[in-house]
Amino acid sequence: MAEDNLLIQLVTESNPQSQLFADYLHQQLECPVTILSPEAACKPADSERPLFLLDIDHLGDSALQAWQRRAAEQPHCALAAFNLRDEDHAVEILASMHLQGVFYRDDDLPLICKGLGLLLEGQLWMSRTLMARMLTFYRRHQLNAYRPACGLTQRELEIIGLLGSGASNMEIADRLFVSEHTVKSHLYNIFKKIDVHNRMQAVNWARQNLGVPPPFPERKPDN
Repeated sequence: MAEDNLLIQLVTESNPQSQLFADYLHQQLECPVTILSPEAACKPADSERPLFLLDIDHLGDSALQAWQRRAAEQPHCALAAFNLRDEDHAVEILASMHLQGVFYRDDDLPLICKGLGLLLEGQLWMSRTLMARMLTFYRRHQLNAYRPACGLTQRELEIIGLLGSGASNMEIADRLFVSEHTVKSHLYNIFKKIDVHNRMQAVNWARQNLGVPPPFPERKPDN
């Protein structure tokens, strides 16, 4: 199935175990496989049709959102994740990311190769039960889109969206051209309205009720 424009980029920590995994995939799929560090999301891809395979064990929320933004900027790439604990974990990840494939920790190597082969062909790789759960989730999100979001103002929705993209209070203030104190005041009001106590709970609430957070907007340079 080798094609010149196909490439698997394994996003994980580089060590002997990950190198053995990359070598195995290369031998079985006859496709180039490279290892990228989790922080490499800003670097250009080495192929017109890369498949980014994200190791969930080595990427936090901010890194995952960075890879989501990179995939959105490259129309012919595919994004998949592996080392997910179970289907519930997959639903949690898919609530904030657009993945074409998911692989679990207990998946054996031949099954992973089968799934990657289909992903390289432009197909999806996830179970029917998982797709059914995500369809229910997106239908609920579509209905919620026509209802007030617990009284949140437009500015509060912008802030909670940036929060879900991994932005700090200072970064949010910089992008919205307000003071850090103003951001803290908005966060206090947001937490009170949606009945949460910290940033992570607010992000999880947003993923369940508002869907995927918007892309992290770039601040326009001053003239």
